[in-house]
Amino acid sequence: RSAFPDQFLDWSGKAERLSFDVPTLPLFVHERLSTQAILETLKRHRRDEQEMLDLFGDPRRSITDQVLRAYEHKDKWVNRLLLGDSLVVMNSLLEYEGLGGQVQMIYIDPPYGVKFGSNFQPFVRKRDVKHNDDSDMTREPEMVQAYRDTWELGLHSYLSYLRDRLLVARELLTESGSVFVQISDENLHHVREVMDEVFGADNMVSQITFLKTSGFETTGLATLGDYVLWYAKDRVETKVRKIFRAQNTEVGEGNATWVLFPNGSYRGVTAEEKRRETPIPDDARLYKPDNIVSQGAASQSQPFRFGERTYLPPSGSHWKANYPAGMEKLAQAGRIHVARNSIQYRRFLLDFPVEEIGNVWEDTRTGNFTDEKIYVVQTAAKVIERCVLMTTDPGDLVLDPTCGSGTTAYVAEQWGRRWITIDTSRVPLALARQRILTATYSWYELKDDARGPAGGFVYKRKQNNRGEEVGGIVPHITLKSIANDEPPKEEVLVDRPEIDNSITRVSGPFVVEATIPTPVDYEGDGIEDSGAVTAESYDSFVDRMLDVLRRNPKLQLGQGRVVELRNIRPPAKSMSIAAEAVVDSGALPGATLSDVIDQAEEKRGDRLALSSKAVAIAFGPENGAVSEKLVYNAGKEANARNYSHLFVIGFAIQSNAREMIENAESVIGIPATYVAATPDILMGDLLKTMRSSQVFSVCGLPEISIARAKKSDKSDPDRYIVSLLGLDTFDPVSMESTSLDGKDVPAWLLDTDYNELSFHVSQAFFPGTGAWENLKRALRAEYAESVWDHLNGTESAPFEASPETKVAVKVIDKRGNELMVVKTIGEAISKG
Repeated sequence: RSAFPDQFLDWSGKAERLSFDVPTLPLFVHERLSTQAILETLKRHRRDEQEMLDLFGDPRRSITDQVLRAYEHKDKWVNRLLLGDSLVVMNSLLEYEGLGGQVQMIYIDPPYGVKFGSNFQPFVRKRDVKHNDDSDMTREPEMVQAYRDTWELGLHSYLSYLRDRLLVARELLTESGSVFVQISDENLHHVREVMDEVFGADNMVSQITFLKTSGFETTGLATLGDYVLWYAKDRVETKVRKIFRAQNTEVGEGNATWVLFPNGSYRGVTAEEKRRETPIPDDARLYKPDNIVSQGAASQSQPFRFGERTYLPPSGSHWKANYPAGMEKLAQAGRIHVARNSIQYRRFLLDFPVEEIGNVWEDTRTGNFTDEKIYVVQTAAKVIERCVLMTTDPGDLVLDPTCGSGTTAYVAEQWGRRWITIDTSRVPLALARQRILTATYSWYELKDDARGPAGGFVYKRKQNNRGEEVGGIVPHITLKSIANDEPPKEEVLVDRPEIDNSITRVSGPFVVEATIPTPVDYEGDGIEDSGAVTAESYDSFVDRMLDVLRRNPKLQLGQGRVVELRNIRPPAKSMSIAAEAVVDSGALPGATLSDVIDQAEEKRGDRLALSSKAVAIAFGPENGAVSEKLVYNAGKEANARNYSHLFVIGFAIQSNAREMIENAESVIGIPATYVAATPDILMGDLLKTMRSSQVFSVCGLPEISIARAKKSDKSDPDRYIVSLLGLDTFDPVSMESTSLDGKDVPAWLLDTDYNELSFHVSQAFFPGTGAWENLKRALRAEYAESVWDHLNGTESAPFEASPETKVAVKVIDKRGNELMVVKTIGEAISKG
């Protein structure tokens, strides 16, 4: 579909991939979040009416004046934060959920080049990422897979990566939809050629240049900007909302070269006024004399008398205003400027006080909402904001398959658009979750509350005391409108809706989803399933894991304990056990696993005569968490086959599965240990410093305590408080386990009534951060100071529950990993 069919971009692997297969997977809800719901749990921190009045000294102000609200979209739409490969997720949205032709705008900020240091951020609180530094390399299997797919063949793989995603993105767009791709000059030309091929060169709308925060020094010229390529699904149908900005008034330039006084006298701007040494008089109007004739001779002579003279249009031309009535109206309106031998039209500076923004954006060095950069490749909010406003209306759906710090979702939330954002890495999702959850937004007045943002915002025409237009509607006075006695055309400034300052707006509800399933009991047997996986792919994964285990037979158990396996092999006719091995207990330091096995031998007697040192090994899924059902089935089989111990090896584990392992001997009749496999296993030769002898280790769960809250009255219902005590974490670089205090974790979330299906965030905490500062400023009249210390702390607000209620605590570590523990309140208190 290129405008030049004889020219095309070719790269290695393109011709061989005339088609490609993408899995069509369902998306599973892992978390449900709502800022409004979180703050509702903190009512005990509200100031009472008298305290608030004393604070502000204003008896007219009521505590109910500051309303906390969120926009509600039609059909109860909930915004979505998705974890997974963008190609797989977009295809699932297209094929599984039927969102084809429903996305109005897509913003893609792909890696600019092939250096992972410019593309990843492996830590929640660390942005300085160095290329070729393994300590800064992401340890997430999904990211490693994406890294391989995108950069294995350098630019060739990169172009395939981008083309595949653009092809799916095109199918998601509405006919009036637009896609924006942000890129640097490094690969700008290649990306444009790919987009010409996918969308058609005729659908190229604009190449936008925007200035960055600072220039990048080179041996040539400093690089001061990046680019946004704007393509339409259909150029003819494209929705375009022009963006305007206030005219940059330079006295003596543009529409400000002459001065008109109230008495009708006029003169040119003086040199002193142009140098701003002398101000323009307050009652004066700035204007520019403009052409009042058009080409083409009139059918008859058009003499026009003004003042003491009669004027004729030059030969071969005619008056722009209809003759003679239109010209008379211009004269009556004071719009005629007399030059030496001709007359001209007075175009006043305030006739149209704004100017259209073109494709060079010089005002994008800082964002609209925050100047703080929290992600290594974070885009200024103003760039994305402008793209959203140009191509969407309130209520439209915006998609970003490159979440990063969540700027697109943040901007879409601000402007009342529905949004979906996707990332392969947990770090940006952790950053985006915090950013959106703790932000405050302006409440733009709605035309129709019942329809929400989809009904549109309210725009009004307003002027300040100097007569300058400051509202969302500005008149566009033209020669034609004056001459024809017509009301001037009005332009809507889509970035200036009316704001209700009595309402503090927070984010609407949103969910965190993933292609990794949540623990669901599909079979109705009381045990959660681990999710569907094909036998062929799982068998291949087991073979690879066995190979790694044979080359790395040492399991790190913490506190200096190590167990070494030998004779590792697949067992005969096994259903749930992937391997068996013999424990080599020689020269093990300290208390070793052999002590546990010896105790098991004494308990079980002759049954272990032939296999007393044999242990069973089960592997969790390659792209998912170890489930309770996997542990249960493997444990029962290991017990029946007289193994001494069960090792469950995985990249992640569900909380109920971890709890079963901790109580394995009483539940399934055999002691068990969960061993975390570092994702380095899946990286192959990407890491030079991979410690081949230390790829398996034990990791801990969040440590929490549950206590009854004090009652002010005996009749009060039981309430409970959850405290985060700490977290044991494993560093895949140093291969060391460390214990963190609760106040040192980036974030922890609490579900006070966990239903074992999805995590409802009823309380959220970001210790040691200023994450809630925006809300603190907005709600200082509503909440006592203690609430903000609480939200940055490690102790929950009291909540009502029964002893049978399950609570879940999810902790986000520095690499964005989620570690969750589930406790039944009654059992936790009795054990505590």
